[in-house]
Amino acid sequence: MVTRNNYKILVTDYVWPSTDPEREVLSSIGATLIEAPDQNESTLITLASDVDAIMTCFAQVTANVVKAAKNCLVISRYGVGVDNIAVSTATEEGIPVTYVPDYCVDEVSDHVMALLFTWNRQLLFYDKVAKKGDWGGSVSPVPLRRLKGKNFGVIGLGRIGLAVANKAHALGINVLGYDPYVSSDTDSSGNISVTTLEDLLEKSDYISVHTPLNDDTRGLIGETELSKMKSSCYLINCARGPIVDESALYQALISGSIAGAGLDVLEDTEPSADNPLFGLDNVVITPHVAFLSSESVHDLEVRTAQATRDVLLGKMPDFLVNPAVLPISRINLH
Repeated sequence: MVTRNNYKILVTDYVWPSTDPEREVLSSIGATLIEAPDQNESTLITLASDVDAIMTCFAQVTANVVKAAKNCLVISRYGVGVDNIAVSTATEEGIPVTYVPDYCVDEVSDHVMALLFTWNRQLLFYDKVAKKGDWGGSVSPVPLRRLKGKNFGVIGLGRIGLAVANKAHALGINVLGYDPYVSSDTDSSGNISVTTLEDLLEKSDYISVHTPLNDDTRGLIGETELSKMKSSCYLINCARGPIVDESALYQALISGSIAGAGLDVLEDTEPSADNPLFGLDNVVITPHVAFLSSESVHDLEVRTAQATRDVLLGKMPDFLVNPAVLPISRINLH
């Protein structure tokens, strides 16, 4: 394929200081990056109409945006999940979609463990009382418990779920795993007892969610599932907010049906300040930063740009979301 020197690439959004790493990668094919001023659908429709590629982080690349991108040869996701992209429409339109499913495994699994330790050692409570000068008189409302020998349930045994399981196992924690798409021999080291979802919910002292967001997993953890958990259970979600039914979680937390939750994601990507979960002392919330480190972000920028460049040059990307597009792709990949 003859390399052009006038590629136009739309960057819908990003949450890092600059797109310099992307520009460096894409300069080899003479590409120009166009950064969207906002993520409104109308804005993206206008900008997408004459670009060769789209790179997106959290913005919604809707079916209307995809259909407007008449010259687009690839849509590349900065990240793991692709629930913000109308993948089926992209496939129908002959547009390959790429993603980077393995870039932040260490960061997210570390964040899960950080939420676990924060809760289990009641760090936020003891930070407050220590700063008030209380060095021995206060006892946390949640009893401190030894982690060794406890049961840790991992829902979703992909790359991140397995990394979490291995880190928990290293602490002497018994790991239960559930994933409808894997067999009992998923973990060759024997660190995980693969079981049913119901069994995991009933036995686990801590539960961490690591499934993608799709029609099957939206609301996967709802009122019924929460009711099966131990009243002392701590639920962690560093995957996607809508996997957990937020209103059902709130009721479980205020009723004492479960003890607490650690959340890096909520149903709304930009939750309102009056979200009732913000007022609960038994919830630890971080603003979708589990993926974040200087190393992971640089890796993400470079690899997303490389995937975009590969497709524009007719090369098969490392990770293709929609292989069904290949027979009808706008660009021949090899």
